[in-house]
Amino acid sequence: MAIGRPELEAKIADSTGLARTQVAEVLKSLEQEITAALVAGDSVRLPGFLTLETSMRAAREGRNPSTGEALHIPAARVVKVSAGAPLKKAVKG
Repeated sequence: MAIGRPELEAKIADSTGLARTQVAEVLKSLEQEITAALVAGDSVRLPGFLTLETSMRAAREGRNPSTGEALHIPAARVVKVSAGAPLKKAVKG
């Protein structure tokens, strides 16, 4: 089961005592700042939680799974997400 943005906003609002609209504004601002940093080529580090950074994925040859036809997949700039040690430990249990 995935937690969507509305559920996340509600949970944060409940735990912080902030209005849900305030939480929504903070999350939107966080999203914009992270996006701007990644577009500029910077990495975003939230120590103990996660790190976001961009990298280049090389061009490669692939196959259409329906037809088996070979196709060229161009190089692309992608976002890499790495979980911090405390997050990994919490998920492991």
